[in-house]
Formats: sequence, structure tokens, C-alpha cells
Amino acid sequence: SCKMPRIKISAGDVSAFASLTDGPTAKLVWEALPIQASASTWGDEIYFSIPVHTGTEPDAEAERQVGDIAYWPPGNAFCIFFGRTPMSGGDLPVAASPVNTLGTVEGDAKVFKAVRSGTRITIEKAE
Repeated sequence: SCKMPRIKISAGDVSAFASLTDGPTAKLVWEALPIQASASTWGDEIYFSIPVHTGTEPDAEAERQVGDIAYWPPGNAFCIFFGRTPMSGGDLPVAASPVNTLGTVEGDAKVFKAVRSGTRITIEKAE
């Protein structure tokens, strides 16, 4: 079977691996790697613009799970969800508007709580 591609996300002292889905946006992100950006935070979410420009997928959703990585079309942004956002009613992260699923952080996504706004973040292909 085809193994899902894995990426490594590094920001300051924090790093984690994530596995990508086989969706169209995830493929575009994979092709754009490596990406370096400056992290912004929005509640327990990190997001940053990436050089991928695409629309909203039919199954895009705003309500996410902790550990989801996703793409926010209005800001061409890569998002890492690790807890509540300002839109959350309960414990689940909720994006500002529907986001395209990219994949899932392996292990505990809450490590990203340590990342401050402005931190340099790198996404690269994991071998």
C-alpha cells in the first residue's frame, strides 16, 4: 500500500512529524516543500502563509480535531490546531472559516503551545 507522506515541522525548540492525507491541497503543499515562514498564533492555533494558492475543497470544515493540520484558503495559510481557538465553543479547535484537511500531527500536538508569534517555522519532507 502507498504510505502517506510525512513532513517535519520545526519551530524554535519544538519539532514534530505529521502525516499528510492524499487530498489535492496536501499534494500541492508537499510539492511546495521545503517552506520557511514566521508563525502567527490565534488561540491554540499556529498559522502562516505558504506559497500554495488554491480554493476550498468540497469537504472543508471549520470544526477540527486537536492535532489536525489544515490549509486556510483566504490567507493561503498552513494551520496547526492544538487546542481551543477564539471561535471554539467547547474543547475542539474551530477555524475562522472552513479549512482543507492536510493531515495529522504524530504524537502530542500540544508541544506547539511553546511556540510564540514571530518564531521562524520550517516545514520539510521527512525521510
